[in-house]
Amino acid sequence: RGGGRPRSVMAATPPPSAPGGPEPPPTPLQYSLLLQHLVGEKRQPRAWDPAALGGIPSPPKSEEQKMVERAMESCAFKAALACVGGFVLGGAFGVFTAGIDTNVGFDPKDPYRTPTAKEVLKDMGQRGISYAKNFAIVGAMFSCTECVVESYRGKSDWKNSVISGCITGGAIGFRAGLKAGVIGCGGFAAFSAAIDYYLR
Repeated sequence: RGGGRPRSVMAATPPPSAPGGPEPPPTPLQYSLLLQHLVGEKRQPRAWDPAALGGIPSPPKSEEQKMVERAMESCAFKAALACVGGFVLGGAFGVFTAGIDTNVGFDPKDPYRTPTAKEVLKDMGQRGISYAKNFAIVGAMFSCTECVVESYRGKSDWKNSVISGCITGGAIGFRAGLKAGVIGCGGFAAFSAAIDYYLR
């Protein structure tokens, strides 16, 4: 009042609870601080120890193991593996198609003569070898091309299969001309895209 000193306004603080009296209300939980510790910048990285979780700790890889892994991930190994797989699959497919073909073993000069079992087996073997070679070449070309394309692009997606299928089909078809090469490129690319979509 008047010329007296201004009074300082102080916030009213709750008096401390007497012994045996009611406890003060708990401090409200700060969710922002909790989130920072859980998923924010203050989150502490947790080291997972397989031994502590009951698992078997894996020893560090030796240089020989790393060398074997690099060799198995190389394009040459993938191409060789696809070549062997294509040879086996092509041989089985050739023998199967020869087994259901009624003209196997027949001589076109004498169509009324019944072929012997030896002639039938010989024709089945020749067809199986022919299919095996073709499948092996196509498998090796496709696998090697896909590996090179994937290494160049640095990505593993459906585009690698389409590009490698087009290159493989075009290379095979160009032996019969430009039109056959274009058709082979489109056909192999579409087939590769369909297989990749089905597998993924």
